[in-house]
Amino acid sequence: MIKFAFMINRIDGMSSEEFVEHHRNRHVPLFTSIPEARRYVKKYTVSHPVSADGYPGPAYDGLTEIWFESWGDHDAFFASSNYKELVNPDESTFIDMDSVAVMVTEEMVVV
Repeated sequence: MIKFAFMINRIDGMSSEEFVEHHRNRHVPLFTSIPEARRYVKKYTVSHPVSADGYPGPAYDGLTEIWFESWGDHDAFFASSNYKELVNPDESTFIDMDSVAVMVTEEMVVV
């Protein structure tokens, strides 16, 4: 299984609260509404920082993780017209696309 971790920041002028609201309540339902998400995506999570005493401020405003069974599934999902026409255009309305960092991993559960 291949996991994509997208570390994301909000666009200028958007508050943290607006970013989380949009990510959770607009983008997630949009992402999960397309049939390709059910067909190709094995797991999809979004995370947002919480404040914690003694820890520095977060380097990113959010984290999106998407698991695919194979590179072929990844390619089919991101090449689909539903992703390109519905989901992808929404991303730039709340994500600073120039600051996105991506890590592709094979996860190993230790505990």
